[in-house]
Amino acid sequence: MGNSNSTPLQKCLHTVFDGNSGSVAFPNNPLYQILDVKPYNLDIIITPAAVTHPKSAEQIAEIVKCAADSDVKVQARSGGHSYGNYGLGGEDGAVVVDLEHFTQFSIDESSWQATIGSGTLLGDVTKQLHDNGNRAMAHGTCPPVGIGGHATIGVLGPSSRMFGSSLDHVQEVEAVLANGTIAKASEDVNDDLFFALKGAGAGFGIITEFKVRTQPEPGDAVQYTYSFTPGSHEDMAEVFEAWQKLISEPKLTRKFASEVVVSELGMIIQGTFFGSEAEYHDLGLEEKLPRKPGLGTVVLTDWMGISANWAEKVLEQAGGGIPAPFYSKSLAFRNDTLMSSETIKDVFKLFDSDDKGTIAWAAIFDLEGGAINDIAQDATAYGHRDALFYIQTYTIGIPKVSQKTKNFLNDINKIIEDGMPKAELGAYAGYVDPALTNAQEQYWGTNYPRLQKLKLKYDPDDVFHNPQASSLNILGYGANLHQSVRSAPS
Repeated sequence: MGNSNSTPLQKCLHTVFDGNSGSVAFPNNPLYQILDVKPYNLDIIITPAAVTHPKSAEQIAEIVKCAADSDVKVQARSGGHSYGNYGLGGEDGAVVVDLEHFTQFSIDESSWQATIGSGTLLGDVTKQLHDNGNRAMAHGTCPPVGIGGHATIGVLGPSSRMFGSSLDHVQEVEAVLANGTIAKASEDVNDDLFFALKGAGAGFGIITEFKVRTQPEPGDAVQYTYSFTPGSHEDMAEVFEAWQKLISEPKLTRKFASEVVVSELGMIIQGTFFGSEAEYHDLGLEEKLPRKPGLGTVVLTDWMGISANWAEKVLEQAGGGIPAPFYSKSLAFRNDTLMSSETIKDVFKLFDSDDKGTIAWAAIFDLEGGAINDIAQDATAYGHRDALFYIQTYTIGIPKVSQKTKNFLNDINKIIEDGMPKAELGAYAGYVDPALTNAQEQYWGTNYPRLQKLKLKYDPDDVFHNPQASSLNILGYGANLHQSVRSAPS
C-alpha cells in the first residue's frame, strides 16, 4: 500500500494493484524515465503521474476511475511509437495505461475473424495470422509498432491499396470508456462510438481487443528498388514528377504499392507489386522514368519473407523506430491537388540547401488510394478517404531538434501549400505534429464536427486528453501513433 505521503491518486492506484496482478510505477521510482516512461521522441521530455500495467479490462476501468476522480488525464500506450509522446499524455501529469499484457489472440476458422489484443506488436500480428491459417491483414511495416493505436488512426501499409487500411479490417472492439464502463462497439452496437474509435481512437476510450477480418496471404510478389544517387536533388525533380504522373493514372492496378524516399544520400523509388514478375514488368515502370536508375528487383513468394523485407527496409531507412530526438510533418495529396512541375522543382531545390541544422533527414512520399478510397468519407472518423499519397518529412537532431531544423521541414510544407493556395491538404494523424495550430481540422477534416459532439457524449470531462485537445478538441491518440518510418506512425 502507499505511504502517508502518497497523493489520493497514488493511494487509489495502489488499491487497484494491491494483491492483484499487474503493476504501477510513480515518478519517485528509481530510473522512472528509463524503465517505466520510456519516451519514443527524446526531444519531448514528459513525466507522467503514473505508468500502469494492467492485465484485465476491469483493472483498466478502475485505473480510469482513479484518474477521473483525481481530475487527472489518461492515455493508453500500445507499442509506444507516438511522434508527440502522446502515449505518455503528451505533457506532464497523465496516467499511462500500458497495454503490454493485452496480447491475446484467437481465430475463428469458419469466418476467419481474428481476435487480437490491443498490446500486440505488428510483427507478432503477422506471425500469429500466418501460423493460424496463413491469413493476413493490412498494416504498416515496422514490427515493434503496437496495434492498439495503429488500428484506430487509419494506418496505411503496402497492402492497403488491395485490402484497405488497418482500421477498415476492424469489425468489433471492446473498450473501456471515460466513465469506467466496458463496452462493445461495432456497426450494430454503439455504432457512433465505433465511428469515433475508427480514426480518433484514444480520444474516446482504451481498446482492449479487436475483432478483425482477415484474408488469405498474398502469393507471388516483386520487391523493386530504383536508386538515383548521382547529382543534385534538383536534378531528380523530373523523376519524381514522372512517379507522380504514374501513380495518378486512374486505372493503376491496386497490386502496385510504391514510395519515394528522398534523403541526403539521394532518392529511391521502391515498393511491392503483388503479382508475378511478368505482370510487374508489364507496368513498364522503369521505361516511364526519365533517368535510368540503379535497378534491383527481388521476387518473393512467401508472405513472411515479404514482411521481413519490409522490416529490413525500415531498419535501413529510419532505425526501425529506435527512440531519438526527432520532428516530423505531413501533408495529404488528392488527384486534384497534385504538385505542379514548378512546385516540385522548388521543393527539390530546397532539398539541396546546405544548412539544415540536422544530422539526418528524409522526405517520404507514400502511395495510398485504392481500397482505402472505397469507403465513404463519413463512414469512419479517418479524415482522408480521398488521399492519393502522403508526404512525411522526418528529421533527427542531436541532442535536440533545433529551430533551424524545424524551419527546414516547415519550409517544405510552405512551398507545397503556396503552390496550391486554395487547396485544403490536411495532415495524417499517424504522423502527429504537436506544432500544428489547427490539428483537429487537419487530421479529421469534415468528420471533426461530428467527433466534437461525440466527445461530449462519451467523454464530457475530457479524461482522454493530450496537448492538442480540450473538452471539445478530441485529439487523444496515445497507444501508438507511428505506422512506420518507412514510411514511419508504431
